Amino acid sequence: MKQAIGAYREITVSPEFRELERLRRDALSNEASALKHARRVAVQENDKKWQGIVADKDAEIARLRSMLGRDA
Repeated sequence: MKQAIGAYREITVSPEFRELERLRRDALSNEASALKHARRVAVQENDKKWQGIVADKDAEIARLRSMLGRDA
């Protein structure tokens, strides 16, 4: 068991291991950032879609009111 712990400690202090760990952390951070950005873009697109739907419905209501002779 002591040999295994010693080998692990020896590996984890090597510059190669540190670099691989740094790259792994960077990759995880980049992935999280990309997912956050994609979600933000999707929410913005969804908001635009619903704003258009509401605007269309408001225009339709205004048109119907004008046909009935009622001012909005």
